Amino acid sequence: MENKSERPLINPVIRLDARDNVVVARADIPAGVAVPEENITILEPVPSGHKIATTNIKKGDPILKYNTIIGFAAEDMVPGTRLHKHNIEFQAYDRDYAFSQEYEPVEYIPEEQRATFQGIVREDGKVGTRNYIGIIILSNCAATVAQQIARHYTPDVMAAYPNVDGVVPFIHSKGCGGDSTPEFVAQLRRTLSGYCRNPNIAGMIVVGLGCERNDLAGFMADEKLERGSKLETLIMQEIGGTTKTVAAGIEIIDRMLPEANKVKRETVSASHLMVGLQCGGSDGFSGVTANPALGMAMDILVRNGGTAILSETTEIYGLEHTLTRRAVTPEVGQKLVDRMNWWLEQCAGRNTQIMGKVSPGNDAGGLANVFEKSLGGVKKGGSTPLMEVYKYAEPVTQKGLVFMDSPGFDPASITGQIAGGANLVAFTTGRGSCFGSVPSPCLKLASNTPMYNFMETDMDVNCGQVVDGDKTLEEMGQEVFDHLLRIASGEKTKSEKLGVGTVEFVPWDLLLLG
Repeated sequence: MENKSERPLINPVIRLDARDNVVVARADIPAGVAVPEENITILEPVPSGHKIATTNIKKGDPILKYNTIIGFAAEDMVPGTRLHKHNIEFQAYDRDYAFSQEYEPVEYIPEEQRATFQGIVREDGKVGTRNYIGIIILSNCAATVAQQIARHYTPDVMAAYPNVDGVVPFIHSKGCGGDSTPEFVAQLRRTLSGYCRNPNIAGMIVVGLGCERNDLAGFMADEKLERGSKLETLIMQEIGGTTKTVAAGIEIIDRMLPEANKVKRETVSASHLMVGLQCGGSDGFSGVTANPALGMAMDILVRNGGTAILSETTEIYGLEHTLTRRAVTPEVGQKLVDRMNWWLEQCAGRNTQIMGKVSPGNDAGGLANVFEKSLGGVKKGGSTPLMEVYKYAEPVTQKGLVFMDSPGFDPASITGQIAGGANLVAFTTGRGSCFGSVPSPCLKLASNTPMYNFMETDMDVNCGQVVDGDKTLEEMGQEVFDHLLRIASGEKTKSEKLGVGTVEFVPWDLLLLG
């Protein structure tokens, strides 16, 4: 076995593009360290993941990372200077959307040669990666009923149904009171119906109180849902209250479970995978390791006929032009610009991320502003064409790389992706997000080795191996793709083993801006 202590010393900085005027610290670097590869000497302590000037930079000059503008110099700087929010000025600048000018069609892998996984084929032809029964509520008034029905199905009860992953409640605080404008009601309803239709759901009960604004009749009609053996409804005021509704719910699920338990996994094409892409708790390495590795995995998935859903509109701001340039048509690119303009209009004058300032964790991790964060975030989508843009929670029907409008708040964003049909989620993190999701399992990708080792019970893949010099980005991307296939085939993620994901159902409130 190779002794890592005998390896040649690794360059203490990472150069991302030959045209950049900054490099990234591979680890904490004290003042006085010489970096001969860049012909600089570090002038002050630089934390891991932060940036260092490699040339003389004048006040007002653009700061380039991946040969992309992430801000402008707030003062004159010399080589070896640490760059962060104190000397990088955030300001909007003109970007050429160049709609579809860089579009190149995907070279698909022949169907007979495509990757496969062990999936659950549903009657409608969709393929699940998990097999849950759910209880979803029309409004917060039915939350306790949904929880009490689910609590009945303890591990001892479920032992008789080994092919069912669980009985889970999907509760929220919406549906009665608050904003009941048509746009908000329509968004909530398509989110709820999207969960009912997700291929990871074997059966669902819709529960309401009976007098909520999100009424059952309107919900079923608007979403074109029909009652049946796999979709039942309960109204508390019609049944006789909490106790009777809980009993009725248990009776229904007792009927659903034997049928749901009959499923058998079978070999299916990776073209049936639809992966929601997320990043949370990002750091200076997220855009160097985990995000581009995930992007390479998605390039592989798309060539295999699958679908990748990029989201978090506020976290691609400043880099949206990299997507519009490779949009399949100018109309698709314009859809993305329209959604971005909506966000900019709604957030004007507010202390929200799209206005430039990132979270304290992002800041500490080396991200100076939202442009730099977006630079990493957009890399999750890989390099294939942008094929379509969807509103939040709309059913995703287009194969390939697509975009779904959503806030940057991870639970709300992922809820929209799952409602759209995602049967897997891939989540990159640099600071250490402990997120999980149900019914679609969440694979967590760590951007750096120290965090991965410290939080190994939550992290599935260590993309920090790229920084360590142990793997190339291409090798890392293939590893991520292979891991997704195993998860899709039934292997449990770390969050599933910990039981994380049952309370992360968060339909987007349009008043949530960020």
